Amino acid sequence: MSDVLVVGGGLAGCEAAWQLADAGLSVTLCEMRPLLTTGAHTTDCLAEVVCSNSFGSESETTAPGILKTELALAGSLLLTCAQEVRVPAGGALAVDRDLFAALVTERISSHPRISVRREEVTDVPSCPAILATGPLTSPTLARILRERLGDEGVAFFDAVAPIVTRESIDMSRAYVAGRYGRGNDYINCPLDEEEYQVFYETLKEAERVTPHDFEGGASCFEGCMPIEVLAERGLDTLRFGPMKPVGLPDPRTGREPHAVVQLRQDNREGTLYNLVGFQTGLRWPAQARLIRTIPGLESAEVVRYGVMHRNTSVNAPAVLDPHLRPRALKRPDLFLAGQVTGVEGYMESTAMGLVAGLGLAAVLDGREPPVWPRETAIGSLLHYLQSADPATFQPMNVNLGLFPPLERRVRDRKKRAAAHATRAERVLRSFLGLPDLQTSHMP
Repeated sequence: MSDVLVVGGGLAGCEAAWQLADAGLSVTLCEMRPLLTTGAHTTDCLAEVVCSNSFGSESETTAPGILKTELALAGSLLLTCAQEVRVPAGGALAVDRDLFAALVTERISSHPRISVRREEVTDVPSCPAILATGPLTSPTLARILRERLGDEGVAFFDAVAPIVTRESIDMSRAYVAGRYGRGNDYINCPLDEEEYQVFYETLKEAERVTPHDFEGGASCFEGCMPIEVLAERGLDTLRFGPMKPVGLPDPRTGREPHAVVQLRQDNREGTLYNLVGFQTGLRWPAQARLIRTIPGLESAEVVRYGVMHRNTSVNAPAVLDPHLRPRALKRPDLFLAGQVTGVEGYMESTAMGLVAGLGLAAVLDGREPPVWPRETAIGSLLHYLQSADPATFQPMNVNLGLFPPLERRVRDRKKRAAAHATRAERVLRSFLGLPDLQTSHMP
């Protein structure tokens, strides 16, 4: 008989299960795939990465980097696995998505206190539990949650970028470079003004997938906007977004192109590359035509087309308490975790799984869940979920704007970020009972 039920085998669910098991509890992890699949997943592995393969910046003086430092200090399984199967991505942590899912599946399945059960959970469990069903919560459970939480759920669209083979990219047209000369981990396809105009017109005329009935009326998340939606905002919108050419001069001309499409390595062998920022819900033939208008990708072999799917999260400030528990259910032993809580991003979801796992472990030990320091990235994310305006709430990635102000104003952005990093780590080390930070992150 398990002590705890974790529903959902994504990043947050796996992290929560690991933290609970590490605390000495017996855990049953329920994952509905492959019995019931989604519009985005393609395997039955745990922690399958379905969108970008990038987990964000590793720089200690960026908000995503600060979050990774905190997860490392707190003993995150998912961060450890990501670092073991990383692929080149400049200053970012990117993974071979297949190796990552396989490694997490192996680690979770082999833990002596975790039992993986393949079945759909169709109601809120009556036992101590964590619901980490993610943005692709099954329709049945999503309906039950809306009923139980007073119809406070939020649905929005998310989209996945296409992936092409490395050998099919014409390197006589493309070039390898990182923005502002930082590394050589990206392949860049430059477009002049005329080529960009052809691309834009093809995109504007492209046929889109018609949403399913259950997805009707959902809105797009601003941080993962499909390129066809961005294009509706004007001719140059893409040139200031995913096709921004700044800092990427073409070595053949010495000048920045009019626009550029970047491709990032998607697997360890370097045989697959994804189109960075090209999340899309266009029909597949339309995607093929659009990709062929990009210099260097005229003969690209597309191994995975972009897809659009429904994402579900709760209206966190209206629904959740400071520890990620639904207020309306009045259950001290029931937590939500991951993207369903209203965070966006792989590491942010992992962090919420860690918070929920440690919180439930504390409750079952007769203690109150820990209150994460506001100065930390984790604490700042939790504070956002509590303090945002319920009327305009949208899922959020970690960013320095969520952190509380520094005691002294620092005008230089890099120095300000470094000060946040130093303060966050010192506070978290004290919170976790770890040795003091000996050096600062100041440049």
